[in-house]
Amino acid sequence: MSAVVGQTGQLRRSVTGVHVFTGEASSKSEALRIAHEVYDAALAAQQAGLEVPGKQAGGWGARGLRPDWALDWQAAKAGPWHDPYSWLNQEPFEL
Repeated sequence: MSAVVGQTGQLRRSVTGVHVFTGEASSKSEALRIAHEVYDAALAAQQAGLEVPGKQAGGWGARGLRPDWALDWQAAKAGPWHDPYSWLNQEPFEL
């Protein structure tokens, strides 16, 4: 599963993008819950001056953290992850 979370820049509201969290989960709701927990742990570590944790149980992790961005968890989506850059992928990526 993966969780895709939209974000907006706090400093520049016109800037938008997405964060993609990937790892193992048995349901979409579990994927969103774990993604949120991983993000919260990474943000707390960064704010405490610690290294952002690597991959956690189930392969979940947060890299490229942008603490000045606000994630829109209400609009977050989850579903099976298909790597858009995989040579096995023959169709456009859509979650």
